[in-house]
Amino acid sequence: MKAGDLLLTPRGLFFDGRILPCSVGRGGVRRDKREGDGATPVGHHRIVGLLYRPDRVTRPAPWAAPILPGDLWSDASGEPDYNHHIRAPYAHSHENLRRADPLYDLVLLTDWNWPDAKAGMGSAIFLHQWRRPGAPTAGCIAMSRGNLRWLAERLAPGAKLIVPPDMMRFSASRSAVAHQV
Repeated sequence: MKAGDLLLTPRGLFFDGRILPCSVGRGGVRRDKREGDGATPVGHHRIVGLLYRPDRVTRPAPWAAPILPGDLWSDASGEPDYNHHIRAPYAHSHENLRRADPLYDLVLLTDWNWPDAKAGMGSAIFLHQWRRPGAPTAGCIAMSRGNLRWLAERLAPGAKLIVPPDMMRFSASRSAVAHQV
């Protein structure tokens, strides 16, 4: 791990000398991530994007791109645009990036199964705001709004999110990491 990278630990996400309480997928941490399993994948994942809702938050960094009405993310395994940022209208399975709730007001994108997505390997692994402390995700890593903002203001594009294999001991029943810190 080098300076500027993120490391998932049993206590939370370690970055720049701080531990940020976070939660992982309801399927725990796995090596064999598949579409719909709710797992957070083991590996070294580059941070490849930063999105924000300009109607709700200020731009956190110069490299951040706004989430606009009609912005979607394809989770249509087998489609050519699977696991890519797309625009409405879109007839296949997708996720709205411009959500009614605040979960995606600020989103860090990883390169999990991107840009050359393989069908069935799972779509986007984001870092985003959690529903409540410790609430598991669908495979992403989630944290408080304040910690996510702090991270987004300091993280550089290309930084690595490291999810080590020893984190696999966090099964679905223990998918919340360090929410009590």
